[in-house]
Formats: sequence, structure tokens, C-alpha cells
Amino acid sequence: MKKIIHTPYAPAAIGTYNQAVQSKGFIYTAGQIGIVPGTGKLVEGGVKTETFRALQNINAILRAAGVDKSHIVKLTVFVTDLRGFNYVNESFKAFFGGIDFPARSTVEVSGLPLGAKVEIECIAFV
Repeated sequence: MKKIIHTPYAPAAIGTYNQAVQSKGFIYTAGQIGIVPGTGKLVEGGVKTETFRALQNINAILRAAGVDKSHIVKLTVFVTDLRGFNYVNESFKAFFGGIDFPARSTVEVSGLPLGAKVEIECIAFV
């Protein structure tokens, strides 16, 4: 059985998908880019700010499911230029603070929706 997760505190889906699906004790989010909820606009400032905003969007989705960022077990990060990887790490440090970091994969891609520089998808436990 699966449950659809949706919150107005994260960007609405811009395609034929849901923000997240909960199934068998796990939450799987759709890829999140640095869109500011309510505006539909990509945050300005580049990879670092886009990464942080995407992580905030993921946390909003997790909160709608009754958990938070401490429940994240795996993140997959897609970037359009691996030379910005240090900025991704800086945003991760700021976002997670003293919480143990989750497992992570990072992949360079040729393009992302709305011209984003980073997209992050998440697996978390309930």
C-alpha cells in the first residue's frame, strides 16, 4: 500500500508525479530543485543557495509525512557541473548541522528542469 504525500510548503509538482510517496516504512521524494514554494521561481544565488533550498523543500515534504531531516537515509544529488561540488557540501553542512549525514550519490547531468543547477531526491524512513 502507498500513501501520497503533498504539502503547500514545498513546490507543487510541475509534471505527472507527486512530491513524495510513502510505502512500507519509507518515503521516496521526487527530485527537488531550488524552487521557492508559492512563487514557482528558482532561488537566486547559484549552486549553494539552490542546494540549500532543495534540502528545505525535502524537509517540508518529510514534515508533511510526520518526520524530519533526521530520518533521511539516502540522497541522490544531480548537478550540472561537478566543479560546484564544494558548494553542495557547504549547503549540506549548514542544513544538517550536528545530525549524522545520510548516504549520498552525486551525478553530473547535462540539464535539469527550469535551468536549475542542482536537483536532489530523497529516501527517508518513517
